Amino acid sequence: MTSFNEILAAINSDKNSTKPIEQAILEAIVEARATCEQNGSNSPNCAVAWDIVEELQAEKAHQKQAKHRKTALETYCEMYPDALECLIYDL
Repeated sequence: MTSFNEILAAINSDKNSTKPIEQAILEAIVEARATCEQNGSNSPNCAVAWDIVEELQAEKAHQKQAKHRKTALETYCEMYPDALECLIYDL
């Protein structure tokens, strides 16, 4: 069964884990299917295994939402920080 440490590693895969979250999801699905096959689809272990899959998928969705996409103005201002459109004044 997937351990709590493996879940945390998958969640933090953007920065310091070697296993991307997509791979962790696929492995969790395979493990959940095997767990349900061995213990039955109504067993607590089966429910926990699918809960892990669901949590990983939710975290992937949250990470995707959290990534900020740059606007055209932000990209332009990175290239030309002294342009009038990019100057920021403190009042």
